Amino acid sequence: MVADSRIAALVRDLSGRTDQALASLVVEQLAATAAGVRLARSAAAGELAPAVARQRMGAVEHEGDAGRALLVKRLRRSVSSPIDREDLFRLSRAVDDVLDALRDFVREFDLFQAAPSPAYAPVLDALAASLDHLSEAVRLLPAAPRRAADEALLAKKPGVRPRYQHAVADLLGGPVDADTLRDTLLLGRLDQAGTSLAAAVDALADGVVKRFQ
Repeated sequence: MVADSRIAALVRDLSGRTDQALASLVVEQLAATAAGVRLARSAAAGELAPAVARQRMGAVEHEGDAGRALLVKRLRRSVSSPIDREDLFRLSRAVDDVLDALRDFVREFDLFQAAPSPAYAPVLDALAASLDHLSEAVRLLPAAPRRAADEALLAKKPGVRPRYQHAVADLLGGPVDADTLRDTLLLGRLDQAGTSLAAAVDALADGVVKRFQ
């Protein structure tokens, strides 16, 4: 029975089904992260009470963590992967870091009793656009790795860091008070999310270069 199970796993690996399954798990992680961006945007725009957004973010984070745990478990059992295991692990861990930064943003938005502000929207919009590109890149990874790498690099084009910098500059261009400092700190959380997203892009691109070029 054990031998039959191992043979079945080897057949899945050699047929490419394992690569597709592993990529799908990362896509699910990214979908949870995109949901986190939507929650952060709703709270920052005053469309959703911060306490409610914080509660819902807990469920989204649990979903992302469960997907990552399953990915790690399957990586241990698989013979193949769409890119080197180390790079796929780095990619998944960086996506998890993006969601952690969004969780901290929503949690602190509630704790600090921050007021809705348009300052957050450009950074959150850039994060959402970047996640869309990265999700498409991971979908392409098993069958078209070079196209996946090109699509992943587009995830850096929306420019999370420049939008963060412009938002902070606008805040500091006026009177600096407690609200300004609070908004600047919260924007820093979104910048952290952007940094982690860039690390996820690099992990995918590095993996493709090492394996296919």
